[in-house]
Amino acid sequence: MKLLTAIPVYNEERHLEKVLREVRRYSQSIVVVNDGSTDRTGELLARQEDLAVITHAHNRGYGAALTSAFQYALAGGVDILVTMDCDGQHEPGRISVLLEAIHDADIVSGSRYLRDFRQNTLPTPEDRQHINAEVTAELNNRLGLNLTDAFCGFKAYRTTALAQLRITEAGWGMPLQLWVQAAYRKLRIKEVGVPRIYLDPNRAFGGMLNDAGERLAYYRRVIGDAIAAEEAGCRSELLGGSCRRGPRR
Repeated sequence: MKLLTAIPVYNEERHLEKVLREVRRYSQSIVVVNDGSTDRTGELLARQEDLAVITHAHNRGYGAALTSAFQYALAGGVDILVTMDCDGQHEPGRISVLLEAIHDADIVSGSRYLRDFRQNTLPTPEDRQHINAEVTAELNNRLGLNLTDAFCGFKAYRTTALAQLRITEAGWGMPLQLWVQAAYRKLRIKEVGVPRIYLDPNRAFGGMLNDAGERLAYYRRVIGDAIAAEEAGCRSELLGGSCRRGPRR
């Protein structure tokens, strides 16, 4: 099994070297997507050995960074792609938990709300927890899923599943487009519990998304647009034969 761990980064000079040291203990192959960092992230990455780096000339967004990682994994003959953040929220030691779980799944996603851990930090930012719960419930209701955490970036993917996705959402709402496409393609989804760690509860999303109401509206637009695109594709397929896609009900 060929494993690759992908880490999107934007201005992560504070955490980068420590995270990479830890990840190397569990994954020999790592790609970092430097999404237009303006701090010392690029300089620190240049010092690293045995590390693939994809550099975006300017900040394109979280979803765009992960899409670059997906494309790199597919082009490189990777079997399993693990994705994780670089802000200290994800414990590299739990990569093995994701890999153990993917034997009968296409996507394994960490969940910060599946169960409690002693590592959990308190308090969880209230607006983030509320929006996560609301969006997760909406995905479950509309797509027949059983998620408990729609936004956790700590995931393992079979590249055979990634090859079926067509991710276009460049921003923070990218996971929602991914869940819609996964449901319509009937991919096998599993969640595993991971600690809920917020080292910087005041960390901002940026721009209008710093407003909780605007953020929720944006997430709902992503879901609605993704479902509309899938339904349009399914109608197109029906014109030429049978459509086998569609979420579980």
